[in-house]
Amino acid sequence: MTREARRAPEARVRWFGLWDSYFVICYLVTTGLVFTSGVPQGLRVIAIGALTLVVPWYAGLGRPLMLRHESDRRNTVFAVGLFALFGVAAAADLMSAFALFAVVPMLMMSLAIRPALVLGVLGNLLPVTMMWLQGGATGPAVLFVLLASLLGIALSVLLGLWIKRVVRQNKEHAALIEELRQNREQVARLSHQAGISAERERLAREIHDTLAQSLTSIISLVQAVDAEVEAAPAAARQHLALVGRVAKESLAEARAFVADRTPASLQESSLAQALRRQADGLTAQTGLLVRFAVEGDERPLPMAVNVVLLRAAQEAGTNVRKHADARAVDMVLRYGAGQVGLRVADDGNGFGKAAASAAEKDEGRGTAGQGQGQDQDQGDGGGFGLRGMAARVAEIGGVMSVVSEPGAGTAVEVKVPLEEAAAGRMAEAADEER
Repeated sequence: MTREARRAPEARVRWFGLWDSYFVICYLVTTGLVFTSGVPQGLRVIAIGALTLVVPWYAGLGRPLMLRHESDRRNTVFAVGLFALFGVAAAADLMSAFALFAVVPMLMMSLAIRPALVLGVLGNLLPVTMMWLQGGATGPAVLFVLLASLLGIALSVLLGLWIKRVVRQNKEHAALIEELRQNREQVARLSHQAGISAERERLAREIHDTLAQSLTSIISLVQAVDAEVEAAPAAARQHLALVGRVAKESLAEARAFVADRTPASLQESSLAQALRRQADGLTAQTGLLVRFAVEGDERPLPMAVNVVLLRAAQEAGTNVRKHADARAVDMVLRYGAGQVGLRVADDGNGFGKAAASAAEKDEGRGTAGQGQGQDQDQGDGGGFGLRGMAARVAEIGGVMSVVSEPGAGTAVEVKVPLEEAAAGRMAEAADEER
């Protein structure tokens, strides 16, 4: 239970603790006045007895009802019994009228406003009525009691309205606290679900960019070995060695991925070196002419940018190997003023604008890169490749674009503003500190 949820009943109990103290004071003062009054002893005993019975009647029935703020038949029973006991006490000794300072608030807390006001007015008129019926009081005394009763009626109405307002506000406060508790639970549940969804998305991207692509490469190499094992054993041995190298690299990537560490290819080398190895590996696996170049002054980059650009190069290379039917690939890493970019272009089949537009509409991201992901990754079970790449790039404030035409090849370009990437890292660090 939240702190606010616990605070509501605690506030009600604390408020009723003050009321209980007030009730005890009213009881003691009234019984003291009755005890010292000049009426016969028998009447005093009746008055004190009736006033004393009010205490267990309130403690056993009225107080629990008031604490729960419930309204049912028991409230009426309590109010009628309370008024009857007060009437007996007032009939026996008019000094018992001082009990109205406790009786009227209890009537207000037990009943709806109209019946409570009616009983409160009748209770204040009861002393002057009893005095008039007894006929032993002088005119000025009756007038004084009448004026006191009218003043008591006015005070009772004001006190009753104030108590009703306090009770209503207390109910509203408790309802708001309960609503806040439910909203917090819902937010926590939704945040938990969003966290699970985000983690699944991250796992899917990592698996696709590491293990899935490596397994695809291994399968292609094994198929090449199977075709060469008799006709070209030397080439088969080279491909087997490449299979072993790819498997070791995949194992290192998987271990880093499980431990949520920096990719193995970036742990002891720069981004340019990692991309060059990626280009060499693509050449070794496919026989394509892969040209890698660095434009601008090479400089250290945030690790998040390094990872995104490396994954983009891996995804683009996988798509070229699987779908482009290309002969040559150009991979260029560009260091510019305030940004860094990667461009991977091939001279393969390309694809039309219709496919790109359909995929773009399907993903709802507004980047041309979605088209190739949709068009080329159907064999991977739903086109996650460039869609995941676009998501990675967007997370660090970058943009991705794909330019392609049928028969004219495809160019995938990623640009990352370094200022936004630095701001993103600062925000992540602040979130971790909180």
